[in-house]
Amino acid sequence: MVKTGPVAGEWGQYLAVGCLAGLDTVLGGVRSGLEGRFRNDVFITGFISNVLIAFMLAWVGDRIFINLFTAIALVFAGRIFNNLATIRRFALTAYTDYQARRQAARPTSVTAEEG
Repeated sequence: MVKTGPVAGEWGQYLAVGCLAGLDTVLGGVRSGLEGRFRNDVFITGFISNVLIAFMLAWVGDRIFINLFTAIALVFAGRIFNNLATIRRFALTAYTDYQARRQAARPTSVTAEEG
């Protein structure tokens, strides 16, 4: 049985920053897919470079005694919320368009006075 638990020491912070960068890239990919501009090569290279750059910035900041973890986390959190807001708007627009099409497709009822 494999024991799981928190990642020890500074590696936990690096992993957290890498996960934020990865989540930001995934949500950016979903957003660009909804906008009709998704490219697989851009997504893959962006995912790898975002995670590596975030990890390296956090590592360098740690080595020169500047806490860049917070700054990196704030930037990626802001981007994540921005992507989520755009995805939510796309979903809401698609839902309201669907409701409008459904309403327009309903046959109108004929009353006794009209018939």
